[in-house]
Amino acid sequence: MAKLNIIVSVLLTILSANSLIAQSNKNTESNIPKLVVVISVDQMRTDYLSRYWNKFQAGGFKRLVNEGAVCSNTQLELHVQKISTGTATMFTGVYPAAHGIVNNTWFDRLKKKEINCIADDYFITVGSDSKEGERSAAKLLSPTIGDLIKINTRNKSKVFSVAMNDVSAVLSAGHAANGAYWFDPLNGKMISSSYYVDIFPEWVRQFNEKQFAKTYTQRDWSTLLPVKSYEESMADDYVLEKGFYDKWNTFPYDLKKIKDRAGDYKFLKTTPYGNTIVKDFAVNLIHAEKLGTDEFPDFLAVTFTSMDYENNSFGPASIEMQDTYLRLDQEIALMMDFLDKILGKGNSLVVLTSTCSSTYPSDYLKEEFNMPIGTFSPESAVALLKSFLNITFGQGDYIEVVGDQQLYFNRELLEKKNISPEEIQTKTANFINQFEGVKIALPSSSFAQGDYSKGQLAVIANSFNFKRSGDVLYQLEDGWQPVFKYQRTIYNDNTNIPFIMHGNAVKRMHVRHKTKGEDMVPTILEILNMPIPHHCAGSILEEVLW
Repeated sequence: MAKLNIIVSVLLTILSANSLIAQSNKNTESNIPKLVVVISVDQMRTDYLSRYWNKFQAGGFKRLVNEGAVCSNTQLELHVQKISTGTATMFTGVYPAAHGIVNNTWFDRLKKKEINCIADDYFITVGSDSKEGERSAAKLLSPTIGDLIKINTRNKSKVFSVAMNDVSAVLSAGHAANGAYWFDPLNGKMISSSYYVDIFPEWVRQFNEKQFAKTYTQRDWSTLLPVKSYEESMADDYVLEKGFYDKWNTFPYDLKKIKDRAGDYKFLKTTPYGNTIVKDFAVNLIHAEKLGTDEFPDFLAVTFTSMDYENNSFGPASIEMQDTYLRLDQEIALMMDFLDKILGKGNSLVVLTSTCSSTYPSDYLKEEFNMPIGTFSPESAVALLKSFLNITFGQGDYIEVVGDQQLYFNRELLEKKNISPEEIQTKTANFINQFEGVKIALPSSSFAQGDYSKGQLAVIANSFNFKRSGDVLYQLEDGWQPVFKYQRTIYNDNTNIPFIMHGNAVKRMHVRHKTKGEDMVPTILEILNMPIPHHCAGSILEEVLW
């Protein structure tokens, strides 16, 4: 296992130990959970819980709500709302300005290229011969809660993560985890990186030998209940549903046919069976690694998906989405029962949340509800912007990279033409502000001159990293969404995420006032009687604790 990045992270944290806030020991030793399990459901809307409530069984989502501390107004407010930025923020408790994960990719000015937030070819895949394991948390600049737990127990605690997607697994695990595992779409195996694992565990090899991915792609995906009973969703053949490959959009789905069309197992992430694999793997991991069996608290992050990259192909109100959650409800119930069996009821702390919510497609809101919203074309806007810059500053390729809601300028060209970065940034921001659908555009130079940590500009300010963010950043109006000619749109503006804590360490209650996703880290650390780092952006949710 490569330890260089881990050692650096540990040393930085230890050096800042004197600035840790002293905590009152509210929990007795007997009340400290043996195992913390954070269940994160990608792109989960909070209203799914109420919408599908009558069709959930007793032991899954209903149990979490009825027996846990439910925070119904939790917000995760980020400039670029993606699984990468959300996962890093939720599991470090700090904003992108500090942890550095400002997007899935960003432009590295020194290397003169776009880089991926977790890609790292210094490390190799463990568990298969593909390159899907060449990943690390090296670009994550802050310790995760798992890192902090290991530091506070002198590396006695065990920390793991499980997910279908590599980004979720790596950024929830952090730097010092004992293992992070994710799904290899090329061969259907659960794999890891040499960043975490030196020798692939025998129990994982045995799990992969069962070839669950191959088995699930040989069957149909039919609804759990009769289709006509899905009254909480739109019609199965709803006209705005694109479906798989803009072709298949009604039940039942022949997964073998879709697999043949896809060519690999990636599409399995968009079906309920991807969640089944994650649950089964997590249960095997808890058993094989003996989590929660000694005096040191262990930590496990489990990430499920909500149709993953096909979310927009069906939409939040589709029968496919409802069926996914009814089946996920069963998986969570089985996991909760398993935890009760091996650790005793309530001896684990289970957290349900999401690192990124989903939003309704703009065409759906406009067609069905006549909402005053629309779509914004970044490609058309940039084309007009380039003409404006050429007229204003002379001919030149001033824009080096167009990222998500941000632009990077060609700094070498600006220097060669003696153009002030502040001037071109300001003129560009003013130009973009004229487009319909744009709420605000800001030059990066303004963050060095003013304090935007409060008010409506705080979302951009908290997400701005001086080394990684663009020269101009903008936000769209609420409900507006970007559209592209030749690429899939991945965009969210819904900041409301689920947040429920369940176990003997928390009260059964309903918190209705506004809370933040960043509150998860300090609250869990308080439950574990561990110090809260000074850099945490969130607060301890005192009212949910005994």
